[in-house]
Amino acid sequence: MTENPPRIPSMNEILESCAERGLESYGREACRAACSRALDGLRARRKAGDRLSAVDEAFWSQVEAYLAVLPSIQLRGAINATGVVLHTNLGRAPWPQEAVEAAGAAANASLCEIDRHTGGRGRRDRPVSELLARVTGAEAGLPVNNNAATVLLAVSALARGRKVVVARKELVEIGGSYRMPEVIAAAGAEMVEIGTTNRVHLKDFEDAMEDPEVSLVLRIHPSNFRIQGFTKEPPMKEVAAMCHARGLPLVYDLGSGVLNGSELRGLELEHPVQASLADGCDLVTFSGDKLLGGPQAGLIVGAKPLVERLRRDMLTRCLRLDKTILAALEAVLSIHALGEEAACTRIPALQRLAMTQEQLRDRATAFAEVINKAGKTVKATVVDCAGRVGSGASPTEDLPSAGVLLTQDGLSAEQLVQRLRDAEPPTFARIQDEAVLLDLRTVAEHELEILQQLLSS
Repeated sequence: MTENPPRIPSMNEILESCAERGLESYGREACRAACSRALDGLRARRKAGDRLSAVDEAFWSQVEAYLAVLPSIQLRGAINATGVVLHTNLGRAPWPQEAVEAAGAAANASLCEIDRHTGGRGRRDRPVSELLARVTGAEAGLPVNNNAATVLLAVSALARGRKVVVARKELVEIGGSYRMPEVIAAAGAEMVEIGTTNRVHLKDFEDAMEDPEVSLVLRIHPSNFRIQGFTKEPPMKEVAAMCHARGLPLVYDLGSGVLNGSELRGLELEHPVQASLADGCDLVTFSGDKLLGGPQAGLIVGAKPLVERLRRDMLTRCLRLDKTILAALEAVLSIHALGEEAACTRIPALQRLAMTQEQLRDRATAFAEVINKAGKTVKATVVDCAGRVGSGASPTEDLPSAGVLLTQDGLSAEQLVQRLRDAEPPTFARIQDEAVLLDLRTVAEHELEILQQLLSS
């Protein structure tokens, strides 16, 4: 008679055992992560035939070994309660679970650059490149390591040693003193500025294109600022038609890059990738870790001959992505390929943007009830508030939201917000009306319980 394998306890039961073993000093989330890794090993052993493996002393030795390392890692998980959905300093877009699992599966030996049918060498970015073309309707796609790299690569491959036309009103600077004129210079091209700070005309483009040294027209979506008032720029279709009549490629750096969810609040002024291609842009570049909702990457889509020129450029190998990022990116793009509904429900960044203020009020009310019923020194008050999309997207648009204002007896707001940052996992909030505001738009469902336990202890 075959002996039944020992039952694997639930995560809650295992976490209770952590407390009994005195491991709670590491923090609940560190314990959860260590136990999850140990459980993965236990399940793998059972799958390999060791049916008697169990949550025993060997299991707990593994947990303690993981705990000895995990808390010392500085780049680790945190809770974003700031209301900024794509918070650059907190790692921008949170990944969907499919992406997390795909990256983990690719971390060891994987089908990175090998053809499983022939055993010969394959191309590591092929699945992602094909998905990029599929979800955008472009002829071809190419991923590199971030969006700054896409512009550097495009200018280098298409205009090195020649001239690039750029409207003065689009010469942006983003975080870290990354400036478009310096990128163009680093790519080995000469920049031709046209127009003024607030206005550029089609005639400005036409005059600049008369120079035989011009080999590229670059448009840049000013995603992290707005110029309002007496402004003007020609429609993209007209610029594209003029470029094509002269045989010049038109490259559009979109920055954030909306694939799905273009109707979500806060994204009204963002330009969808598909629409930019339909307007005649030959190449469109955008980020993977912003409104796509995935890992850091720079994504290039457009005309196949131009994409292939970029792929062959010497810089492409320098800018290529790691296998785990490619796996995560493939998972995110696969969700987008299912359509807008799937993207807005399964990709955390878009899911958070889709939440209504009424839904967030309900969430805040339930959260505050738990805190106030605990009878501790922390008090929670439900409030309406305003967040942001973040990471340069829709910089002037507020996101109507809701959350809780926290006060604690004997602590100032500055001391309480510091206490939250010092907790495990570190929690980042903001101060409003001399209290600590948790904007619940950016707090994941499973993180609500973590915060409730932290504030009730």
